[in-house]
Amino acid sequence: MAIINRTSDSFFSGNRHADLDSAKRALDDHVAAGADIVDIGGVRAGQEGEQVSPGQEIDRVIPFVEHARQAYPDLVLSLDTWRSEVAREAGAHGLDLVNDTWAGHDPALVEVAAEIGAGVVVSHTGGLPPRTDPVKVTYGADPLDVVRDVIRTLADGAARAVAAGIPAERVLIDPTLDFGKTTAHSLEVLRHTADLAGLGYPILQALSRKDFVGESLGLEADERLEGTLAATAVAAWLGATVFRAHDVRATRRVVDMVAVIRGDRPPVRAVRGT
Repeated sequence: MAIINRTSDSFFSGNRHADLDSAKRALDDHVAAGADIVDIGGVRAGQEGEQVSPGQEIDRVIPFVEHARQAYPDLVLSLDTWRSEVAREAGAHGLDLVNDTWAGHDPALVEVAAEIGAGVVVSHTGGLPPRTDPVKVTYGADPLDVVRDVIRTLADGAARAVAAGIPAERVLIDPTLDFGKTTAHSLEVLRHTADLAGLGYPILQALSRKDFVGESLGLEADERLEGTLAATAVAAWLGATVFRAHDVRATRRVVDMVAVIRGDRPPVRAVRGT
């Protein structure tokens, strides 16, 4: 899942595409690098940066959704939004997936996803509202309490999505590392990716250049690629199937290599020593 941010203030400077032509070039690059899904965002996730109204968000994302659908009819198009009115507008232009990063803050969002025939990403933010950075977040004395909370929240959210009319196979679950979590929480949840598989839904991991990687290695966003890829390999081995990434080519290669090691796909060629 390639990320294209229609913003000028993304936390990662390499993914700022406020200019539509820049976004279009990024789309072509990501598809060529192996993206199966493109996730479009019109608002920075964190509390820093400019305030964006629903109308402004629509103005940012809809022209790009229109272009992407026309340019790549078979590409899965995802919209990173917590606003039902933005998702409804995008649905008129061929949206396939609603990435509800803020865990049902707008309760109508899952109903709109069902209405427009889109799938949905169910997330976990520890109950925080949109664009809120975690401060002194706790889940209990046991380190596994955060894992239990993530599993419970994702199970409930997925059940609501299915009850709203979204087929179970179009419901993805995302433990949403960094959101409502300390670095210790995110690392604990990542270690237990396999436990999420028991819920029976495809697991999305959004790991790319996040703060838990930066704090683990003492690195700023522009230097977090290797740490991200290490986390990606671990998550893939433990059963995650969709990876939201800024660095598509590198992520594609890591995921494919893990699949070969696991025996889920054959090598492209195997002629050494034969």
